[in-house]
Amino acid sequence: MKNYRLGIIIFCIVFVNLPHKVATAKQPFKPEKPQLQHATHYHEVSDISHYFVSEKLDGVRGYWNGHQLFTRQGNTINTPAWFTKNWPTTPLDGELWLSRDQFQALLSCVSKKRAEQNQALSCWKDVRFMIFDLPSYQGPFHQRVLKMKSLSKKTQSPYLAMIPQKKYNRMADVDKRLVTLIAAHGEGLMLHHENALYKAGRSASLMKLKKYQDDEAIVIGYTAGKGKYLGQLGALKVKTKDNITFKIGSGFSDNQRANPPKIGTTITFKYNGLTQAGIPRFARFWRVKTVD
Repeated sequence: MKNYRLGIIIFCIVFVNLPHKVATAKQPFKPEKPQLQHATHYHEVSDISHYFVSEKLDGVRGYWNGHQLFTRQGNTINTPAWFTKNWPTTPLDGELWLSRDQFQALLSCVSKKRAEQNQALSCWKDVRFMIFDLPSYQGPFHQRVLKMKSLSKKTQSPYLAMIPQKKYNRMADVDKRLVTLIAAHGEGLMLHHENALYKAGRSASLMKLKKYQDDEAIVIGYTAGKGKYLGQLGALKVKTKDNITFKIGSGFSDNQRANPPKIGTTITFKYNGLTQAGIPRFARFWRVKTVD
């Protein structure tokens, strides 16, 4: 009888605690990141004629797996059904893009959790998915360029296009294009070696060329504004991934000075080189980091 009662007590303890244990053991879903290729900063090359040059679009990176569009972190991008209609089953690497100087408007559109919301429908009609590579294609980049051209021509969709790729014989001509592009509010150029294979991770064969550099930092504090900005933000105190702390006091709109990014927020800033102490020169606020 004692053993029977002891068994009942043990059963009740296990049964009562079972739901709690199951609930606490359940882990939040983590999307799988697509294996994408990433660029390095420009370094001098001996012969620029071996590189394809294209505009670096200021958009939202996207990966089409042949059926669904994802962010670089593996989160689903909720496009309207008509946006990806007739797209190829070939995996595509590209950029969702509106136009120059329209990043925030683009982000507002593509970050909708439900693409069929009334507000989202109209904005998606102006978005294009600009292809710049084919992750599953085994050939060198010059062959992938031809394949991308063929795919974009055959695909019956006004929302899918290829980023133009062009070659130059002189670096002076590339610099000239960069100057013209920056004057037109472009972000920069991408240089891709003609014989490079698609490789997940950082690739020295794929470079970004800009007139400035950019990086990310976490907001750790504020300094108060003076004069015109009395009672508002004067500067952000930030810390980089390398634990370099400094202040950013320019690049903000009046609205951002009145409503600065919260402490803990990751922001992107522009700068021009580093001091001997490793602090970014002429750092200015660009935007709050995109949440993928």
